[in-house]
Amino acid sequence: MHLFATFWTGFFVFLIMVSCDAPGCQWERKTDNRGLNRHRASCHFYKKGSSVASRRRQERAKEAVISNFQDAIRHVRERPSLVPIAPCRLNRSISMACGLSCAQSKSSLTDSQHPFDSEQQQINQNDDVEMGNSFGVMIESDHRDSGSFVPPMGRIPGRLVDIEPSRDDLNHSNGADIPSNQTASLIPAQTRIRRVLLTLRDTLQTTFNSFGLCRLYPRRPSFEPDQLISSSLLARTAPKHTSTPGTDTNSPKVIAPPYPFPNMTIYRLLSWMNSGSTMVSESKVSQLVRDVLLAEDYDPKHLENFSVRRSLRELDMDESGKRVTFPDDWVQTDVAISIPTKSRDDGPQRYTISGFHFRPLVEVIRAAFADAQARAFHLFPFQRLWKDPLDGHQERIYDELYTSDAWLEAQDSLQKLPKEPGCSLERVIAGLMFFSDATHLANFGTAKAWPLYLYFGNLTKYARSSPQSGACHLVGFLPSLPDSVKDVLSKLSRISKTGMASLHAHCRRELFHSCWEILLDEDFIAAYQHGIVLRCADGVMRRVFPRIFTYSADYPEKVLIATIKDMGLCPCPRCLTPKRLFNVLGLARDMKRRITNLRVYVMTNVIKAREFIYTSGNTVDGEKVDHTLGEGSWNQFVQKLAPLGLDPFRMLVVDFMHECKLGTWKGLFTHLIRLLYALPRGSELVAALDSRFRQVPTFGNGVIRKFSNNTSEMKRLAARDFEDILQCAIPVFEGLFPDSHDVVVQSLLYQFAQWHALAKLRLHSESTLTFFEQSFQKLSQKLRKFQNYTCAAFNCVELPREKAARQKQSNKRSETNATSTESQASMPRTKKFHLGTYKFHAMGDYVRTIKFFGTTDSFTTQIGELAHKALKAFYPLTSKLDTPGQLAKHERRRRVLRRVAEGGVSSSSNQSPAIAPPSISFEMHHYIAPTRNNAVNIFAFLREHDRDPAIKNFVPKLRDHILYRLRELDISYCDHTFTDEERNSVIIPNNTIYSVHTMQVHYTTYDLRREYDTINPNSHGDVMVLSGETKPSHPYWYARVLGIFHMEVWLQNRDGGQPAKRHLEVLWVRWLAALRNHRTGMKHTRLPKLAFVEETDRDAFGFLDPGQVIRGTHLIPAFASGRGVSSLRHGKSLARPQGETDDWEEHYVGIFVDRDMYMRYTPFGIGHSPMLRRITRDCLSESVRPSDAMDTADGDNEEDAEQDEVGDDSPYNEGDDGQDDGDDEGCENSDNEFSGEELNEDDGSEDDSEDDEFDDHISF
Repeated sequence: MHLFATFWTGFFVFLIMVSCDAPGCQWERKTDNRGLNRHRASCHFYKKGSSVASRRRQERAKEAVISNFQDAIRHVRERPSLVPIAPCRLNRSISMACGLSCAQSKSSLTDSQHPFDSEQQQINQNDDVEMGNSFGVMIESDHRDSGSFVPPMGRIPGRLVDIEPSRDDLNHSNGADIPSNQTASLIPAQTRIRRVLLTLRDTLQTTFNSFGLCRLYPRRPSFEPDQLISSSLLARTAPKHTSTPGTDTNSPKVIAPPYPFPNMTIYRLLSWMNSGSTMVSESKVSQLVRDVLLAEDYDPKHLENFSVRRSLRELDMDESGKRVTFPDDWVQTDVAISIPTKSRDDGPQRYTISGFHFRPLVEVIRAAFADAQARAFHLFPFQRLWKDPLDGHQERIYDELYTSDAWLEAQDSLQKLPKEPGCSLERVIAGLMFFSDATHLANFGTAKAWPLYLYFGNLTKYARSSPQSGACHLVGFLPSLPDSVKDVLSKLSRISKTGMASLHAHCRRELFHSCWEILLDEDFIAAYQHGIVLRCADGVMRRVFPRIFTYSADYPEKVLIATIKDMGLCPCPRCLTPKRLFNVLGLARDMKRRITNLRVYVMTNVIKAREFIYTSGNTVDGEKVDHTLGEGSWNQFVQKLAPLGLDPFRMLVVDFMHECKLGTWKGLFTHLIRLLYALPRGSELVAALDSRFRQVPTFGNGVIRKFSNNTSEMKRLAARDFEDILQCAIPVFEGLFPDSHDVVVQSLLYQFAQWHALAKLRLHSESTLTFFEQSFQKLSQKLRKFQNYTCAAFNCVELPREKAARQKQSNKRSETNATSTESQASMPRTKKFHLGTYKFHAMGDYVRTIKFFGTTDSFTTQIGELAHKALKAFYPLTSKLDTPGQLAKHERRRRVLRRVAEGGVSSSSNQSPAIAPPSISFEMHHYIAPTRNNAVNIFAFLREHDRDPAIKNFVPKLRDHILYRLRELDISYCDHTFTDEERNSVIIPNNTIYSVHTMQVHYTTYDLRREYDTINPNSHGDVMVLSGETKPSHPYWYARVLGIFHMEVWLQNRDGGQPAKRHLEVLWVRWLAALRNHRTGMKHTRLPKLAFVEETDRDAFGFLDPGQVIRGTHLIPAFASGRGVSSLRHGKSLARPQGETDDWEEHYVGIFVDRDMYMRYTPFGIGHSPMLRRITRDCLSESVRPSDAMDTADGDNEEDAEQDEVGDDSPYNEGDDGQDDGDDEGCENSDNEFSGEELNEDDGSEDDSEDDEFDDHISF
């Protein structure tokens, strides 16, 4: 009886409801495996699916062997931890693209081992989440019917095969070895000089390194600094070196420490005191303990009878009671200007301003070439070339000043000059880059300074941009016009109120150029013309010629330097484009006018106008002076250096910080806030905007910081804060405007963010510059549409803070106008959005400036702003009297101590700390601390969270992942299923794994720098990995890290041998997938949009090899989609941070979060591995070369032809300018006559033109 019951029990067990599971087959019966096999033997649907799956497996294996054979072998041999394993399977509601590397069908064994449960068999036709979906215009064509194939069983990211560069490759200034330099140290100095002169015009091209970069020297160099000091280290600290015997006699003799103090204890203490910080922070105290108290030569007895004031006097005086004098010490003098009196008989009145502190420029140059950093100076310019490893085409690279056309042209002109009599020395250039900007020294009060900084373009920009590198030379404090000058001006007769303001501006301009007249003294002019004989870092005497390349300043100072009228008829300091024509931004006539109407200084007109002012008694703003002078005035740069080849207007480079971040973008953001207030219930919309900004997650180490409480109020926001707002604005503004205007705003924000990302790149190629130029034309088009469509639809008024500020100013007016002023101030004023400003006009000069001077980060005013920190740190140490003089004194102390420290390094060691080998951990792909402080018992962990769907099948998934890793299976095994016996062969001692809070992921940036992201599951847990598809439509997959673990694992051998022990690191992740019908890319001007994979999918959660993480990513919630529980049931879960009970339904990928992140979505990242670039390129709509992808249509594109592209064969019609002047604020005939194609373009709607060749090339 018992046997009979057992038989029927087994019979009913096997007669279960089974289905064929083949695409298109509806067969379903209650039968056993034999019945299922009999059906499949005659089912043509099943046969077709099996043959297709088999053929796809063979194609994938063949492709993997052919394309990745060498890289895979090296990768497995050298980095076994990088084997890509991430088991994940999608349910049938999440369709996969047809090019997946995972198998598209399953064998009967696989089906029986992993049957779908009843929930997973339900097909939801409305699901719009897709793993591995395409990124861009080709999404519609890439999708297939979900019933045409079977979803894969597992999901494995692609193998991450990155370039393993040497230190020379990572050094941005390094090229290949120069043969002549390898034996240079064995040749006497005179022989080397003679040899260089004999081969002066020999070109030298170095070999291509692993990134495809090389150098092309127009003349064979005799000195190459990157063989001595790594510029990757220069960007972090000032280099030190042993002093070269026989240095220049004008250089000061500096004795090793403790000079000028009696002992090392006081020397160390005073060095710590003058380190440039006044805040006693944790790091400051740690530095005190490390550098002073724990030093071997520290002796408490040395501090007996110690006096800070006496020690500082010792620093300023030597033992003989005389001041320690350096050739480049500070000099104080008075500046005299002439004030026009409007009298022919009396003549101009002389007015003296005291307290101009400066350092002679020639002596600063001498000191710089005798300094330790001179070993890193590039004395010989070169072109940097790049051979694309993908297709072998070559391009020019633009990055440093010493690789720019400006330096190459200056060097070529220098070599053509006649030689100095009796001199055969090699002639090189000292590239001078000036920065000036007035700054407040304290948060309260009126204390301010106007420092003048000098940087040497011979040094890499990565060193110049670091405030701690010592590359900044403070050379002067420009005096401001004192208030007492108003007393003099008020005593002048026949001066109106308007004339008083013009005369005051004239005196400011005269004072500024009088200071430069002192700086550009006879010694500097002689050096500019004949050079200075200096001993360079390699011990060779050369004739050094100073050359001024750039002068970085904000617009008010540009007006002073260029001696033009502030916002006059032609406000641009570089060209003579009238302000009324600024509204045609980006059109062909505008770009051509910038080149044909360059600003030229006419000295004869200036001299004649000054005779009218100072001799004939005409007013400064009089008609006769204006007619004679036009747009220009007295300019010391022109008077002294223009005959020697300086273009005083071209050196006024674009200012990315003030003109973009604090200029055009701030103005656009402000007007967007005004538009929100103009909408119905505008206050609620602005409050929603502020709430969204507060919920934007942070990213990186201060890359995206937490936003303030009310971003719309813009209180105390710096340039970097506005940059963060721009990079996160797209998801925040989504859905706040009406649908028709929301499309325009979203498109405009995308184009602006893309232009901003390209403008701040640290490394440009010819392809990216072409892309940049086209992006500017697209942006200008969007700006005009925004102005003429969205802005014109609403009546905007000033913001509440603007109204309050205006009322505050109006209350200060005279009481006679109090009544009328109060009535006018109480009414809000209308505000309009205008393109007719200089800052919008300057956006069109970026490409031309980068091609001539290098990338914008080399001369941005942000470098000067960082240098202000030292002055603001010195200011609390002063007595607040004669502030410039005391700041100069503190600067000198710091400089002396730095030189003494260099003397100490040279006397104690012959090796520089700057050339020490980099940290080994930083060269690794990632770092997870091996600590075992947080042990996790797996089964206790599962019991504690037994109702959490995130831990479903936690142990089987972990064992599968370990088997993949330890057996080193490749991606072709993604649908392989391990048996229970195989899983049991994995032994985790004591069932214990160890949790770690953070992980560092190191990567090489597009500009060949080594950086890292910190992955923290509690704050920054989002990562990106390579797509595992054979033909991906989007290059990356995304996951949220829930846990970081490491463990000891034993794997039993199949032959019964001794178990193998391994240490593994794994990431527990929650996968996200791209939305199915969301169209992204430049053509549609939308960010990639993701959503979490539903919990019903068995692989919504899984494990990931840390070696497969490319870097962290910034996922911003799609606020317009709201929160919900569609992907994970309501309630607290380990998959949700901070005890949340639901998730954001969708997320946007922040591709503009930093420079490197944006370049990972283009095929132009030179520092990125060719494999990543190839996949990104293949995701474009057409498989073309990167340089070809940037080519515009040759007349086939109607939209481009309508925009009157630069370089068109169509004739340039200057007479059409009048039709396009309607956008300008001051134009009376505002016709707004733009082409219908331009005003009615579709910004990402369904009717986008498919024949836009340029857009298709750069859309995923």
